[in-house]
Amino acid sequence: MSLKKFSLLLREILFQGFFRVDRFHIQHERFDGTLSPVYTRELFYRSANTVGVLLFDPQHDKVVLVEQFRIAPAAAGAHPWLKEIVQGIAASNETLEQAAHRQALKETGCRVQVLLPIANYFPCPGGTSEYVHLFVGRITAPSAEALAQANNENGDIQVHVLDAAHAISLLYADEIHDAQTLLALQWFTTHHTDLRSRWLVSDVGTPII
Repeated sequence: MSLKKFSLLLREILFQGFFRVDRFHIQHERFDGTLSPVYTRELFYRSANTVGVLLFDPQHDKVVLVEQFRIAPAAAGAHPWLKEIVQGIAASNETLEQAAHRQALKETGCRVQVLLPIANYFPCPGGTSEYVHLFVGRITAPSAEALAQANNENGDIQVHVLDAAHAISLLYADEIHDAQTLLALQWFTTHHTDLRSRWLVSDVGTPII
């Protein structure tokens, strides 16, 4: 890791509403050892406690995704209904794990039985402060009746219960356009068999697949 010096010389608040945008005046050490000139960058503030949860039912080999309207692709002229993993922001009085459980239940009606970390990352370090905590959660996929009830209770969100192979195929069909979902499914592609075996073994004590 590069341990170079930097200075945030001045911070200006450009906008303060539900979100905030600041302008920073920056100077830092360059790779050749000299100092950069002072320059500015704008930073869009989002939560450092964003959670994303890939919901997986190992017993039935199912993945649960949600679909909803998103303003960013609509404004860019792209298809605005995106298939995504469960996502949300941890409240000030809850842990990341509690937020993951809450959001999964709220959006899909699924109760997470086991929660494992996948990765932590900045989705856009050049422009936003958001920091994402990505998990995979073990669930029992909802039945058609439970699915209909969840759809009715949670507003305009469509819940999709997919075969794991179908969920993975969405990557190769270029049908995933959300970064959290893209990363989660890429991770799932390489860990699917091991994860399923581990969780099923924990149920019966002997290998199943």
